[in-house]
This record gives sequence, structure tokens and C-alpha cells, in this order.
Amino acid sequence: MLFQLPLTTEYANLSEDELAAGITRFKRELGTRLVILGHHYQQDDVIRYADFTGDSLKLAKLAAEQRDAEFIVFCGVHFMAESADILTSERQKVILPDLSAGCSMADMAHIDQLEEAWPLLERCADAPITPITYVNSSAAVKAFVGRHDGACCTSSNAKMVLEWALHGGSPQHPGSGNKVLFLPDQHLGRNTAYALGWPLESMAVYDPHQPEGGLSPEQIRDARVLLWKGHCSVHMLFNTKQVDEIRAQSEPWTILVHPECSWEVCQQADLVGSTEYIINTVRDAEPGSRFAIGTEVHLIHRLAERFPDKRIRSLARIQCLCTTMYRIDPGHLYWALERLTQGEVVNQIKVDDQTRREALIALDRMIDLAPAQPVSAA
Repeated sequence: MLFQLPLTTEYANLSEDELAAGITRFKRELGTRLVILGHHYQQDDVIRYADFTGDSLKLAKLAAEQRDAEFIVFCGVHFMAESADILTSERQKVILPDLSAGCSMADMAHIDQLEEAWPLLERCADAPITPITYVNSSAAVKAFVGRHDGACCTSSNAKMVLEWALHGGSPQHPGSGNKVLFLPDQHLGRNTAYALGWPLESMAVYDPHQPEGGLSPEQIRDARVLLWKGHCSVHMLFNTKQVDEIRAQSEPWTILVHPECSWEVCQQADLVGSTEYIINTVRDAEPGSRFAIGTEVHLIHRLAERFPDKRIRSLARIQCLCTTMYRIDPGHLYWALERLTQGEVVNQIKVDDQTRREALIALDRMIDLAPAQPVSAA
């Protein structure tokens, strides 16, 4: 995770009205040269200024379509800004308002750990291994996957990509007996493989903090899906006790969770799907429907406000929020935009050319596999 010094008192002491007036003024001054992207998990005080909202890949693809935009201000986390830089042109500059806005899941799969693990896995495996990385990973990890004939995936298209990998993958690995290394989120990998019909016994977890991943050569050989030991710190806050509490209520609730939740939670939920799936399911439900949702709390609150004709609550009683994304606040957005109006680009996220080329291989392969999806405007 990168580090950024706190804002000076000049910015920290600005009132809400002063922040709002300044951000609005800077946006007007920069005009079409600026696009602000807001991730679904971002707090409302920042989302209100976003030109577009969505998940990380959707926003990165959208940034590339904004031909007139010289500055892409990404109100998300570091790996999202990297993806935007990979997909946008050299002329465009991607800015992260607070460099310390990272992702604990992405940090759980460091490129050095992956480089160390790969020779062991290849040596012990009895079939080709296709690496699949969730988009919630660093550009360096995406590049590794691109170099090794793998692909990226999102929570929306993970089934499609995993099935592709297990049944031949790239032309370099034809056949139906391939293994997959799925990283960095073991839960998305496990839930996806299980939904495709693979039993838990066909999976093994590689722990980069244990000698040889904590696996014997036989375990590596026998597994069809090798899961990297990583997780989302938000979605791991949901548990089966919370599900039981909802089920015990007199009113019937539909339990709707993200596939980054544990296998046990997903098995007890009524519906499991990506962020877009969650949004669309709530949107399309009948008035009066009740949903207990297992995902980031800012999105849940936004859904409750957007659909007042439905009962919407978090599956958990605790505040399950993305604390690293929360570091991007109106003060940091004000600061970054003010600097742009003064001709200074701060906190630019720049991926080196080789990493960019190799990461694009993994991203393009996913995009070629998955059908096009619409992008939502704020």
C-alpha cells in the first residue's frame, strides 16, 4: 500500500459547503477535460460528484471511451486506477485522490509471492495450469497472468472464465484436463468452481505465507482448482449466524450476497451474485420485497434510498464498509481538482509499458470471452 501525508489544515478545515462549492467550481473550470469515476462502494459524499458510477472494470473501460478527457479522477482504490491507466490512452492521466486508498485483497497476492509459487506448482502438477486473476489484483499480477496464457475475471463473468480455463484455456494448453490457479480471492474461486459442479475435494488452498504453500506435492497434483489464500476484508465480515438471525425473524427476507462471501454463507443465501447482479435484483423486485444484503454498506444504503418501496438492510448489524476506499473523501477530491486547475497533476497512477502490455493480454482475453455490458451514468 502506498502512503500519503494527511491534508494540510488549509483543506482539513474546509466546511462541507466550502468543499461542495469548490469541487463544483473546479469541475466547471476543467469541463470536458475531466471525468470523475465513482466506485459503487464509495461514500455518498464523494459519489455525488461522480460523472459515472460502476464496478472497477466497467469504470476503467468507460474511462478509455472518454476521448476528450485528459484527466481521469478515479474515486476507488489503487488497483482500479491501475486498470484505468492500462486501458486508457497515453494522453490521459489517471489520478487517485489519496494514494493510501488500497485494497487488502489485492495486497494478499504480491507479485514476488506469485513468482515464487509458480515453479513449485508447475513442478508438482500433472497437467497445464492456467492462472486466473480477479480484477481486484495489482497490475503486476495481471501481467504475470498475461505472460502465462491466463485471463482476468470479474465476479460477473468468473464462471465463464473459469470454465474456459478448466476446459482448455488458451491454444497453448488444449484439452479438458487443465488445472487453474485462482487468485487472489479464494472465496470467489471456491464459490464459482462449486457452482460449476466441482466438489470442494477438487480444490486446495495455496497459502503464500506457509512453506511450499502449505500443500504437499500430492495435494497439488490432485487438485483441479488451486485457490490463493486471499479474501475481501468486507465480505468476510458476514457469517452464518447472521443468516440464522434473519431466518428467525417473523417477516420473510431474501438473503442476497456477493460471491466474495464465504462458501458457508453463500450456501445458506437465497441469491448470490456480483454487485451489478445485486443492484439489478433489487431494482427488478416487486414493491414490498425485503432484502438482507451481504455486501459493502454504502451500496446498501444507496439502494435503500433509491428504492424506498422495498425493505433493504445489511445482512450484518455491524458497519461492513471498505475502509481503504473511505480514505478518498471530499477533502482529497477538492485538493486533487484544485491542483489540476492550477496546472499540477498530483497522485498520477502510471503503469510501466511492459507491465501494461502484458496485463492487457489478460484483460483483453477476458473481454473477448465475456459479452459486452452497459455502463451506467451517475
